[in-house]
Amino acid sequence: MKLLKSLYFNLLLFFLIGGNVVFYILAFFFPFLLLPASITLICLLVILSIDITILYRMKAGIDGRRVCSERFSNGDENQILIQIKNNYPFTVKITIIDEIPFQFQKRDFEIHETLKPRLDKEIGYSLRPVKRGEYNFGSINIYAQSPFRLVKRKYMFDGAFDVKVYPSFLQMRKYELLAFTDKLKDQGIKKLRKLGHNLEFEQIRDYSLGDDIRSINWRATARRGHLMVNQYQDEKAQDIYSIIDKGRTMKMPFNGMTLLDYSINSSLVMSNIALKKDDKAGLAIFSNKVTSFVKADRMSTQLNTISETLYKEKTAYPNMTLLRFMSISAERYQGEVY
Repeated sequence: MKLLKSLYFNLLLFFLIGGNVVFYILAFFFPFLLLPASITLICLLVILSIDITILYRMKAGIDGRRVCSERFSNGDENQILIQIKNNYPFTVKITIIDEIPFQFQKRDFEIHETLKPRLDKEIGYSLRPVKRGEYNFGSINIYAQSPFRLVKRKYMFDGAFDVKVYPSFLQMRKYELLAFTDKLKDQGIKKLRKLGHNLEFEQIRDYSLGDDIRSINWRATARRGHLMVNQYQDEKAQDIYSIIDKGRTMKMPFNGMTLLDYSINSSLVMSNIALKKDDKAGLAIFSNKVTSFVKADRMSTQLNTISETLYKEKTAYPNMTLLRFMSISAERYQGEVY
């Protein structure tokens, strides 16, 4: 019974059978073709038996499993690996059908590979989710063919796995690296001079040509006998809030993602950089009222709190009962006026 469930016939076998049938039809008109037609049929049955035997003589001719992260980054390409081992003593041609989450709407997902005998192989592909939430992977189906390629044997591996798609943490790491390196100049972005004067004191040092004369520390200059200046640094521990509108206009799509998802990804990037710069990051999300609020802080768990809050957010729609009441009230008001 298990053999019948896992055994599939290739098109090549049907073509050969069809050719043999044509051979027999011709033998009806030309009797001398009957013997070659019978020999051809016997050879085909023998090869078919050998093909089935060599595919099923091993209990586990193919081993396979899926390797991927427990979290996916929304709007980015996420890598998935399928590790396969060929236990057969001959080269097999395989077709992999991975039961990917239905959100991707890929009905024709197939991977075709050839495996050498007794060898392992890693096959990778990528998926780009465009919605946050939970995605469910199913089983891994692998169809193996021997060199005869008349039949296929199906191997099914239980790969049921749940993945959570979070706001884009890959972009967060990318822009974090850009914010703390000098690569922006290599991209042709001009480095702008900072305007203003910071007031957070850092240290007293010797005067250098070009320093602001307003920063000269006259008391230290008098003690040392040469010019000394106060050095200031950028002000830190400032409250930086990301404010997101999740009204119905944010449901509009762009390149497969909604405007709300782009806003959420950007908020996560800016919050991460603010925390790395020793500022306090916070979050406020609103529609007709504030629905989520994270107080600005710089704790070690703050970024995770912001990420979990953003993960759950959805576009808010107005109350239809309220809209209907407002519409009826407006019609009555117009009737009284006219």
